[in-house]
Amino acid sequence: MDETTPGKDQAHFQPLGSWTSEQLNQSRAENPFMMTWVPSSARKNVPNMIRGEGVYLYDDKGNKYLDWTSQAVCSNLGHTLPDEVIHAAIHQLKALPFTFGGIGITEVRVRLNQLLSEILPGDLRPAVFPSSGAEANEAGIMMARRYTGRQKVISWYRSYHGATGVASGATGDFRRWYGNDTLPGFVKAFNPFPLFFTPGGYDATEEERVEAALTMLEEQILNEGPETIASIVMESIVGAGGCLIMPPGYMQGIRAICDQYGILMHVDEVMVGFGRTGKMFGFQNYPGVLPDILSAAKGISSAAVPLSMTACSEEIMSFFEDKPLGWGSTYQAHPVAMAIAYENLKYLLQNDIVGRVQRMAPLFASGMEALAENHPCIKQYRHIGLFGCFDVHDPTGTIPKLQHEVAHPPFHKYRDAYQRNGLVGLHRYPHIHSAPPLIITKDELIDGFHRLDRSIHVLDFELGFDVDNPYASERGPV
Repeated sequence: MDETTPGKDQAHFQPLGSWTSEQLNQSRAENPFMMTWVPSSARKNVPNMIRGEGVYLYDDKGNKYLDWTSQAVCSNLGHTLPDEVIHAAIHQLKALPFTFGGIGITEVRVRLNQLLSEILPGDLRPAVFPSSGAEANEAGIMMARRYTGRQKVISWYRSYHGATGVASGATGDFRRWYGNDTLPGFVKAFNPFPLFFTPGGYDATEEERVEAALTMLEEQILNEGPETIASIVMESIVGAGGCLIMPPGYMQGIRAICDQYGILMHVDEVMVGFGRTGKMFGFQNYPGVLPDILSAAKGISSAAVPLSMTACSEEIMSFFEDKPLGWGSTYQAHPVAMAIAYENLKYLLQNDIVGRVQRMAPLFASGMEALAENHPCIKQYRHIGLFGCFDVHDPTGTIPKLQHEVAHPPFHKYRDAYQRNGLVGLHRYPHIHSAPPLIITKDELIDGFHRLDRSIHVLDFELGFDVDNPYASERGPV
């Protein structure tokens, strides 16, 4: 190669996995890349992960981390893929690595479609297989608009549905501010958990609060014009916003309102679908609720490859028999991704992973309870299956950081302790998420809570609570 040839560095011709830490770090410094939800300079604090095994990740320095949030609540089977999944990918790569969905139908698409038709409750049927949760939500929104002939979509302020244009427009949290806050056709509503007021008043019962929240929503629908609203999009359990589990009667009330006004109920299962809550789908935790449209991702392949799904009722499916959906993607129904998802779902069923989550849930709940009792910085917590979240406050009872605000020193100290204690995971202050891989063992789960316990003790101290100095104690490696 001459000096002008791209890729002239001979290191590129070394096999993957052979670069040293020095090579990795030098290349990172000389060839910077962007991060996403944090300033790109934050990449200097992100370790080089080189290997995974079970619920653990290993960096290039030999450090071992317990994955406490399954990455972005997606690596549900941990970091050792079943052999069947690997063999399926190899088979499909050899047989037919790609065909565009409008040009050829692959065997694996037919088989995955049938398997999911058997898994999905009621008359829900898989419709399309995009590449990401955001795309799955975009397809669902287009589906609702085309089917109803209406344009408006109601979603919650405390929600996240993706970063692409339409999905970001449906998103309620601060991430929509980055460019899609003025996208027309989206209406934001309060779910039952607004931060600074309580529907029905502070002395209201839970039933009264649910009734007040549903009344507020119906009032909003009437003022928007029911005949203009295509769908209500909501997470069955709000994920990044804090593991918010809807109170009894609320989801049933949404279903009734949708039926009354001819609005489609679109449930976003991107984070909790395929077993996270101890049910195959999160909405199954609310008896009698069946959505019209369902979007899922992450768990469909346990994050081994990008894949998602948008499902709908048979009535909606029939509507599009003689008209186009109006949404598409080059990689929709990618055969290699579907092959991996097919074997992943078979593994979930054959190994009763959903039942395993149910059996592990009591131990998970006791770990959450113990930490909440032991740490004054924890105001409250919620959990379901193997998904939980703590809310943090300071000694005055104030929320020390809202999600959109920059993290301040106590949270940096906590994150350092978290890493030193051998944990890796998603950080969404003022929430502390717990969502380990669904294959975690009892001993690993107990160990994970011990590591988190030591880390939160640092946060107690740094926020100003009257606790022992963690840096001078024998509470662990911090």
